[in-house]
Amino acid sequence: MYQDYGGRAAFFVVYIEEAHASDVWQMAINEKQNVIFASPRSYSDRESIAAACVRDLKIEFPAILDDFDNSTERAYTAWPDRLYVIDRDGKVAYKSRPGPFGFKPKEAELVLRGLL
Repeated sequence: MYQDYGGRAAFFVVYIEEAHASDVWQMAINEKQNVIFASPRSYSDRESIAAACVRDLKIEFPAILDDFDNSTERAYTAWPDRLYVIDRDGKVAYKSRPGPFGFKPKEAELVLRGLL
């Protein structure tokens, strides 16, 4: 989708609180995949984890960080992750079910295409 619409729409990953932090709730699959991160204690920690996520998942668009009050996550109910399309007026035009199982990229693409 980014390759098709990146010149006409802004794409961002918003890194919110770590879903499976090793010091809170580590999942076996994370250990198997060597994706082991403790809850970040500083913006530098959060930035490092977000950078690893972007690199390891080969995400081609920018990542931005939520604050430590998790205001973006709370405003958008983004945990553990979701897909959103925001229109030019800043209104939510599409909100996926929680991911990754609730991700329906084709649905998001139809909405995005309609806005462009």
